[in-house]
Amino acid sequence: MNDSYIRIKSFTRWLRFSSVIFFTVLLAVACHRGGSLPVNYQSTNAACRQVEHTAGITCVPDKFERLVTLDDAENAIALGIKPLGAVISHFSSFWQDQLTGVKNIGTTGEPNLESILALKPDLIVGSDYQLDIYPITSKIAPTVLLKFEHSGQWKEVFTNTSVALGKKEAGQKVMENYYRRLADFKQKMGNNLSKIKVSVVRVYPDKINLYLLDSFCGTILQDAGLSRPESQNFTASEAKKLFNNQIQMSIGNELIEQADGDVIFIWTAENDAKGNQTAQYKLEQLKLSPLWKNLKAVRENKVYLVPQYWIGSGMLAANAIIDDLFKYLIDTP
Repeated sequence: MNDSYIRIKSFTRWLRFSSVIFFTVLLAVACHRGGSLPVNYQSTNAACRQVEHTAGITCVPDKFERLVTLDDAENAIALGIKPLGAVISHFSSFWQDQLTGVKNIGTTGEPNLESILALKPDLIVGSDYQLDIYPITSKIAPTVLLKFEHSGQWKEVFTNTSVALGKKEAGQKVMENYYRRLADFKQKMGNNLSKIKVSVVRVYPDKINLYLLDSFCGTILQDAGLSRPESQNFTASEAKKLFNNQIQMSIGNELIEQADGDVIFIWTAENDAKGNQTAQYKLEQLKLSPLWKNLKAVRENKVYLVPQYWIGSGMLAANAIIDDLFKYLIDTP
């Protein structure tokens, strides 16, 4: 998943999905008599759990078998569940081997309802920025939409996902392993842990952004005991007031000193090839700048180009970032 989400409620989108709405209503009417629930609810109603979520209360089947996730599948996979269908985003390439047999149902923020319907799911899980399609998905299968304001809330989302899927204990063990790995990292870092300030930078096609304390990667750095430069030391509430963005802020080339630190993790990531090419070109141009070359991390060769899972929002990406912390801060001479 990306680090920001847009709630799309356009008339054009409703027209595109009108055929699905019509077909779904017909299916519900044909299969169910004398009630308001479609047939797939009826078949599981005797064995389900009431789960409260942002769109209401849903009776989640105790023994669902055909899960579809409206987002990336990584949290379900981390819990030991392989969905039948999911949005397979550009992040997913980093755990592609775990997605064999999972059907791609669309793009981030805009899953394809026809594809979902064809899979005949018995449970659908997504995020609250998909509220506009909830009236449709809830007719296809029991649907749970979890609160997701920004990527820094990823641990809460993971925990809520584990509860919704009936995997609370498994989720606790996965989270315990996350903290266990970080404890190992802290132990190996020793006294160096308190001496390093870590800067996190993303180069866009048209701007340079610094990722702040409560971003996805920022929360992991906090859990790892790593400090941030003062320019990036803003909480989500502070950042919202100052930059109207809870997890990142933009700077121009002339302020690139704010990107400095003892270590810089940097990446480019766009959703299309042209955007990626433009962002990569901007990064190469930045490297030629005298202001960039004068940064401490650049002079000391402590700048590391990392993959785009640094702007992820799930457990697999979190563990991939921990891998990078070991690789660059401990294993690198």
